[in-house]
Amino acid sequence: MTAAVEASERAIVLIRANGDIAHHAEGCDGQTLAAAERALGLKFPPSCRRLIEEFGTWDVPPKEFLGVYRTPARGDTLLGSVAQTLEARTAVRLPRHLLVVMLDDVWSFVVLDTSQTDEDGECPVFAWNPGVPEGGLMDG
Repeated sequence: MTAAVEASERAIVLIRANGDIAHHAEGCDGQTLAAAERALGLKFPPSCRRLIEEFGTWDVPPKEFLGVYRTPARGDTLLGSVAQTLEARTAVRLPRHLLVVMLDDVWSFVVLDTSQTDEDGECPVFAWNPGVPEGGLMDG
């Protein structure tokens, strides 16, 4: 198990142990994750994939991690990172290799840069702001 996936496993334990403040959905199956990756044209890194499999979406206030999920009201629409990434591509020209994982009040988006995967398939995390010249990426 890689260090990043081990960190995801520790996060899972902490989120479950702190149900009074942390919240999560029921998880996300492999078929739904595959549909999300097809819709985005991107692969989730293993550590992010593990958290999405476990929770679908989750929050530890004040932060909400988008994940991948569906709701009865929205039917087959893939919400969370999928909806936010696709919307940002259209609305603010988010580059296709960036994956939105969290919305941020200050920098606009927290993204994974899938063009920079390491040997374990993990990606760096950046803040991305469409108002910043030279591509909008900022170290988080």
